[in-house]
Amino acid sequence: MPADTGIEGRDQAPSEVRVAGEVEELERRFQELVDADQRIEPRDWMPEGYRRTLIRQIAQHAHSEIIGMQPEGNWITRAPSLKRKAILLAKVQDEGGHGIYLYSAAETLGVSRDELVDLLHSGRQKYSSIFNYPTLTWADVGAIGWLVDGAAITNQIPLCRCSYGPYGRAMVRICKEESFHQRQGYDILYTLARGTPRQREMAQDAVNRWWWPSLMMFGPPDEASQHSAQSMAWGIKRHSNDELRQRFVDVTVPQAEVLGLSLPDPEIRWNEDRGHYDFGPIDWDELRRVVSGDGPCNRQRMAHKVAAHENGRWVREAALAYEAKLEAGYKRGARASGRAA
Repeated sequence: MPADTGIEGRDQAPSEVRVAGEVEELERRFQELVDADQRIEPRDWMPEGYRRTLIRQIAQHAHSEIIGMQPEGNWITRAPSLKRKAILLAKVQDEGGHGIYLYSAAETLGVSRDELVDLLHSGRQKYSSIFNYPTLTWADVGAIGWLVDGAAITNQIPLCRCSYGPYGRAMVRICKEESFHQRQGYDILYTLARGTPRQREMAQDAVNRWWWPSLMMFGPPDEASQHSAQSMAWGIKRHSNDELRQRFVDVTVPQAEVLGLSLPDPEIRWNEDRGHYDFGPIDWDELRRVVSGDGPCNRQRMAHKVAAHENGRWVREAALAYEAKLEAGYKRGARASGRAA
């Protein structure tokens, strides 16, 4: 017969009540830290939902940095000058570094990088939909830098204050480097917009194709977002999807005017009452198609990623074998030192 717990309507052992009470207290202390803008560190207690949410978000971010090397890497050998080639090469290398920082942050939550890569390759984790669009001309590199990296900065600067310490600290360096990336893209478009009529046409075409996907980067509208409310309550996110999207539009419209390029939305206009720019409706059906795997380059991006991973297997195996060899040498040396003593 179950022990009398003193809780009406429950058949629960006293130890279970104690454990449940301890969990409630831990949750209360956790939320107090978050509400006080304190950082949660890897050894701190955290709700399982918080840990899972961080793993999902950080992993998707890391995957996006790695997959995001492909569209621009496509233009390294075709950049119009040695200077542009060197800058683009540095940028693509930065993106790879960002992925490594983020995988390392995810590993502090008890998941391995190999697990995360396997989840991506098997389709159980995703990356940003923006990287499933093709880079057709050199101007696309400029549009990615100005619009895509600009959207990323808008989204990621608040993450520097993320409640989870390793993620927030990784974002500080990433955001500094993304600022360089955004400036590089803006400079490319500024140069093209003041070049020949063909160059200007190429720049405008790239902006036309990348504008709407860039707005989709912030995720679905607030009323359709599954994770935003809880992520904000936990201090992982600081602003909603729609707030960040509006902030991006407000910053980008004046920049387009300086470039002398138009944004492909006839409904963009300043709203004096709101103190923001109004803009037209987003095609959320397109976002759903791309996220579900039916974008222009989904299959190409994943096939390239999986092939690169498999082609690099021998390097990983050689590094592990060398590490094992060194460790065995250290152990032999330690034993010899012990006998000599």
